[in-house]
Amino acid sequence: MGGAVVDDSPCAVKAPDGGWGWAVLAGGFVITGFSYAFPKAVSVFFKELIREFDVGYSDTAWISSILLAMLYGTGPLCSILVNRFGCRPVMIVGGFFASLGMILASFATSIIHIYLCTGVITGLGLSLNFQPSLIMLNRYFSKKRPLANGLAAAGSPVALCCLSPLGQVLQYHYGWRGGFLILGGMLLNCCACGALMRPLVPPKTSQDVEQHQAADKPPVKKKLLDFSVFKDRGFLIYTLAASVMVLGLFVPPVFVVNYAKGLGYEDTKSALLLTILGFVDMFARPLSGLIAGLKWVRPRTVYLFAFAMIFNGCSDLIGSQADDYTGLVAFCAFFGMSYGMVGALQFEVLMTIVGTEKFSSALGLVLLMEAIAVLVGPPGAGRLLDYTHQYMHVFLLAGCEVVLSAIILSLGNFFCIKRKAENSKADIEEPINAAEKEGLRCCAEAIEDANDGRETDNGNVCVANKDTETTL
Repeated sequence: MGGAVVDDSPCAVKAPDGGWGWAVLAGGFVITGFSYAFPKAVSVFFKELIREFDVGYSDTAWISSILLAMLYGTGPLCSILVNRFGCRPVMIVGGFFASLGMILASFATSIIHIYLCTGVITGLGLSLNFQPSLIMLNRYFSKKRPLANGLAAAGSPVALCCLSPLGQVLQYHYGWRGGFLILGGMLLNCCACGALMRPLVPPKTSQDVEQHQAADKPPVKKKLLDFSVFKDRGFLIYTLAASVMVLGLFVPPVFVVNYAKGLGYEDTKSALLLTILGFVDMFARPLSGLIAGLKWVRPRTVYLFAFAMIFNGCSDLIGSQADDYTGLVAFCAFFGMSYGMVGALQFEVLMTIVGTEKFSSALGLVLLMEAIAVLVGPPGAGRLLDYTHQYMHVFLLAGCEVVLSAIILSLGNFFCIKRKAENSKADIEEPINAAEKEGLRCCAEAIEDANDGRETDNGNVCVANKDTETTL
């Protein structure tokens, strides 16, 4: 695992697991909510935009697609900026861009203008906030990190339950232009959240030592984007599994409302399904983080994540057979539970695999790979729907993709990572035992020679062997 520094914070600083970390967690909660819920909340204004610019629904749907593409696809750029300037400056600038995009979009004269402002500028701003918030959460929490990740991830369903109704109210009273303007003002809260990301400061003694060492040694150039993560077998397995998972993970929430409408249920009743899904998701995320933090579960978090993916995929497979509203309600409840588990665990597992040093670069590269899958997944499911005219096949495809990703992750971890760890342990087992024997022999000699005045010298040898044992 990693052991160096992210965001220029010294590696000697221990994660406080509390204190100011709770303020960092609160900022991450808000940022996660805006990042994931905003692309969905903007869809409330689509009907007004269709009438205003005389375009089709598919044209307005590109707004959310571009937002998501920017959120995921600019991951490497965000990693470079964080490694160069630190988390706090990047987040404050990102909050400004997120707000500026919505404010400029309120003066739009064409749908292309909204693509550029809401999609590109606001999407970039949200990306520059989301990734650094995860990095800072990783630095402030160690023992309580699974719970912290779960609580921060809960910001997504909470914000979705709040922003969608708020968008409808703003559209009713102020129109889409006034709504965009007010939402742009709300996004300035991202700057305040960025200001909460205070870098960890080392003890004064550690600073003095570091300054003295820096005067003697030439400065080491820091990598802005560390591609060495691709040499990590665990990272490659995780990236492949996550990319396959994203192909099907976001499909059911997109199509479940239309699924209900296709069965003949009214719009209001169909939209209630998403509320049920979000409500269950809201509680599943912190609960999953709490479970993942248990002493006997945390070393096996990757398998818990694989179980969550299988649970999610099986929910899709069973939900595809629903033929009435009760069946869809049950599907949304189980899907919301599994969806929350996946959301709470996905970045916790990545942190565990790559460690602190490489997490910034690894997160950016993973998000880039997922961006491709995000752009392919829902449109691919839409093409399948156009061909078959049955939602059952869409849900079956999504379920198979998510289950396949769980199989890739669990089997890859078991056969590649675990076997590699066992081989490494076997290689060092004999030297460790030899060092232990040597240490015991030295200590015995020290006791025997104590009366001869040689206790100090032999005692030092014992300490040295003890250090050797610890190092091995």
